[in-house]
Amino acid sequence: MKQLMTLFLVMCGISLMAQDYFPKNDGVKAESHNYQAFTNATLHISPTETIKNATLLIRDGKVINSGKKVSIPENTTVTDLDGKHIYPSFVDIYSNFGVKKPKRAESSNSPQYDASREGYYWNDHIRPEQNAIEGYAFDAKTASDIREAGFGVVNTHIADGIIRGTGSLIALSPSGTDASRILSDRSAQYLSTSKSITSRQSYPGSLMGAMALIRQVSYDAEWYAKGLSKTKDRSLEAYNNNKSLVQIIEAGSKLNDLRLDKVGNDINTQYVIVGGGDEYEAIQDIKATNATFIIPINFPDAFDMEDPIMANTVTLGDLRQWNQKPSNPAVLSKNDVPFAFTLHDLKKPSEFMPNLLKAIEYGLDETAALAALTTVPARILGKSEEIGSLKNGSYANFLITSGAIFDKETTVYENWVLGNKHEIVSMNTKDIRGDYELKIAGATYDLNISGELSKLKSTVKTDAQTLGSKIAMTDDWMSLTFSSVDTTKQDFVRLSSKITNIENLNGSVILPNGKETTFNAKKSASKDDKKSEDKKDVKSDSDVKIFPVTYPNKAYGFTEKPKQQTILFKNATVWTNEDDGILKNTDVLVKDGKIAQIGKNLSARNATEIDATGKHITAGVIDEHSHIAASAVNESGQNSSAEVTLEDVVNSDDINIYRNLAGGVTTIQILHGSANPIGGRSAIIKPRWGESAQNLIFAEAPKTIKFALGENVKQSNWGSYALTRFPQTRMGVEQVYTDYFTRAKAYDALKKSGQPYRRDMELETLVEIMNNERFITCHSYVQSEINMLMAVADAFDFKINTFTHILEGYKVADKMKAHGVGASTFSDWWAYKYEVNDAIPYNAAILHNQGIVTAINSDDAEMSRRLNQEAAKTMKYGGVSEEEAWKMVTLNPAKLLHIDDRVGSIKVGKDADMVLWNDHPMSIYAKAEKTLIEGTVYFDLDRDLQAREAIKQEKNELTTMMLQAKNKGLKTQPIVKKEDKLFHCDTI
Repeated sequence: MKQLMTLFLVMCGISLMAQDYFPKNDGVKAESHNYQAFTNATLHISPTETIKNATLLIRDGKVINSGKKVSIPENTTVTDLDGKHIYPSFVDIYSNFGVKKPKRAESSNSPQYDASREGYYWNDHIRPEQNAIEGYAFDAKTASDIREAGFGVVNTHIADGIIRGTGSLIALSPSGTDASRILSDRSAQYLSTSKSITSRQSYPGSLMGAMALIRQVSYDAEWYAKGLSKTKDRSLEAYNNNKSLVQIIEAGSKLNDLRLDKVGNDINTQYVIVGGGDEYEAIQDIKATNATFIIPINFPDAFDMEDPIMANTVTLGDLRQWNQKPSNPAVLSKNDVPFAFTLHDLKKPSEFMPNLLKAIEYGLDETAALAALTTVPARILGKSEEIGSLKNGSYANFLITSGAIFDKETTVYENWVLGNKHEIVSMNTKDIRGDYELKIAGATYDLNISGELSKLKSTVKTDAQTLGSKIAMTDDWMSLTFSSVDTTKQDFVRLSSKITNIENLNGSVILPNGKETTFNAKKSASKDDKKSEDKKDVKSDSDVKIFPVTYPNKAYGFTEKPKQQTILFKNATVWTNEDDGILKNTDVLVKDGKIAQIGKNLSARNATEIDATGKHITAGVIDEHSHIAASAVNESGQNSSAEVTLEDVVNSDDINIYRNLAGGVTTIQILHGSANPIGGRSAIIKPRWGESAQNLIFAEAPKTIKFALGENVKQSNWGSYALTRFPQTRMGVEQVYTDYFTRAKAYDALKKSGQPYRRDMELETLVEIMNNERFITCHSYVQSEINMLMAVADAFDFKINTFTHILEGYKVADKMKAHGVGASTFSDWWAYKYEVNDAIPYNAAILHNQGIVTAINSDDAEMSRRLNQEAAKTMKYGGVSEEEAWKMVTLNPAKLLHIDDRVGSIKVGKDADMVLWNDHPMSIYAKAEKTLIEGTVYFDLDRDLQAREAIKQEKNELTTMMLQAKNKGLKTQPIVKKEDKLFHCDTI
């Protein structure tokens, strides 16, 4: 007995070992090596090659032959597909199928600044050593859902980190082993701007930080590849090994598309870009990238606009997106921008085909749609010989359909992957969809059967009401249940029928009283004819009203981008800001973007004349310190962020650009915030409303950077969470500057020595400061720190260019004058935090009277559009003359930015950046009637008034369309009121 028990336990142990350690086959064990032929089909070899009455011959998961005359070997399994179509299965190259989601790092009471891994890159969010295949496991349920959406192959990756490592190309075969499904275990390298959830490392804390980090990794990898590193770095080794792969980066919006393409250009990499579906808004710029795109089709639902108060809070831009986004694929296609589709961003795969059909309804060519699902993704991955088509030698991945793939009435019967069948709907299923006249026991009903063959829907109506109903189809048997006419009773009529004739359904009925009788349902010829006619009537672009795109595509956008003009202003009061002072009854001629002439009784051929009698012309207002028109303001992940630049994150769609133009602003310095002592590089822009972010940049403007002192950089007001990052004191702030400039000095010496050096963008920027190639604007309040930074600058032989805020500047004006630093201050802000307690409204006047170039800035999206009034306050507080007061928002900030040779005054030869005011420019009643930048009118008061009415009309029309959509039963989304996020120095 003991021997038997021992033998039993041994056998159990062997069984358990087999279960735990032996490889499993999750599919059918028996393999067939026979030929299979599909005959008499309309065969779509590729989007542009179709053969009617063709045969497809496959064996061992590959296409052996196809065409009209295919020799069929003996012992071939033949399937007659008379009247049916065969298409290549779809390919999705941006997926995370089968990859286990990384575990989120545990929270902590303090931020993490250093990397948590040894032997890898210094930043945890750079993970090129990850390989999706290492954590991959086939997910049968998800695979089935994806196959039913038409896809046969996915390119999966670990969607975690900024550089995410390699993806794997997986065939979604319904049978076989994991190994047999892997078509490539290193198919592409993936990137994004999102940090890894597995690490709490603070840097990067912004979009511009992520972009700077991608650049720096590339430079570090070049250094590492030359064998010059003294330490082993597995991340850089992997990055270099992956450089030959396709580089796919997730952008998520048109702005990020353009930003990340520029990053790619900087490091000689052409990214394949995962877009956001709004590329149509900037199609010419998108085309100019020469990139290939991966496009999601997650079109937004209409808003529920029934509540008029909430409806009024929805912006015109958001309303337009509902109307315009479905046209994005068509716009890309018509502009010859190559793209592939993806399931990415959809809640479930079943949403894909309805959205794709909507894109086709909105003008997408069907051939282009099929290419975006087959040949284009195959070409992106360099796998055109294997996937995406049905040419000889490719994998046997194909769909069998009842008709043309993008016909709404077409049924997808089967999806074959690697020669293995996945049945979606039986090809023997009878198509009973349509309208019927249903008769039961003397009563007549209207019956409509719709939906997909695999999921039918029914509607049963009498003359007076719609009855609740449910339909099901199993093999050739239909069952239909609907409620009785008397809705006060929970009674039902139950039908069943074996389908032999889809034109005439007959079967048995059980009535609510239990009696059994028969029914007859005859297909309605008239409605069926109408359906057939609709089927033939392919919708054209004109059948769908798509509102035109404006520049930018929101309220007050231009229908056409404004162009440079020749304009002659007559009889104005001209504030020259030059020795001529204020000129009465004077003409100004603008030509070729420049101020061409200033004088009396001017004339010019082909010029638009504007009567400026009683009005004032000034140079455009210049805001030396602003945070508008940016998608990020602070990179707070470390105490120096000199490697980041605001030029990376200029937001050309910010409505505050337009508002600034309405306030006469024509030049803006977008500054990094004050989260760290050494901030990021600035962006100096001209607010050309409607232009791309790149076209907003002030051409050839000198380089600038933001530094900061005081409470913000030592994190005084950040709470108990922020007690670990150096510096924590004002003494520490000084040490940061000393340490970094000491490092920069050593870096510059090594660079100039001719010896090999690792390119470091942070130190490169600091070297530019020491070489007087980049100018510092420093956030400042307290006199002791102001003195400290000037001393540090003197020690390293450079000058501080501008102290901004500088609210205790009146205490150290003499020292500032000696150092040669300018001031950019507020007019009358004080007492908003402790270190501002000693601020006085006379600060600007005192600084000015000491001979310091002094400007008034905004640091605020609201104030920036009324800087003309802020300048006037210096006349009240300190008695500054009106001309000198006006210079504080025009010529003086131009001098601080070193662009006064181009802007800041009305002088022949300067840029025609100017404003026509209807009143004295510093009056509270003054309005900018026209604001010009280089001779182009970007704000016109008359146009503004017309635009307001047009906006109301368009919003009303879109609201009506959304209400109609809801009445048709289409899905809507609730309105969530959005608050504009306005950036300030301390915004994190």
